[in-house]
Amino acid sequence: MLKDNGVEPAVISARASNAVKHRMENLGIVHFYQGQADKVVAFNDLLQKLNLSATEVAYVGDDVIDLPVMTKVGFAVAVANAHDLVKQHADLTTEKSGGNGAVREICDFILKAQGNFDQAMAKYLQ
Repeated sequence: MLKDNGVEPAVISARASNAVKHRMENLGIVHFYQGQADKVVAFNDLLQKLNLSATEVAYVGDDVIDLPVMTKVGFAVAVANAHDLVKQHADLTTEKSGGNGAVREICDFILKAQGNFDQAMAKYLQ
């Protein structure tokens, strides 16, 4: 839904997992970085590829490894079960925890902020 509304999702993960890679492929997320101990490197690469400034980006984090990117972006989000320091540096903290609906909550928030939520959901209510 985000892609259909002009938002290009990307994932930067410190872990490397075939299951997550497979999920990203199924969702059509083409900007996916795994095994990134220094997430700023992948973030800078992403900015260059998409021709964006950091202030045009929203970023979701849960642990201190996310702080170097979170402090650069225009909109930083922490999931409910994030480290306390991450929450302190977030513009928004989700009600749902990571792995329990936080990403859906954030996607809905973005669609609502764009004014596109009702239209995006309409096809599911027919």
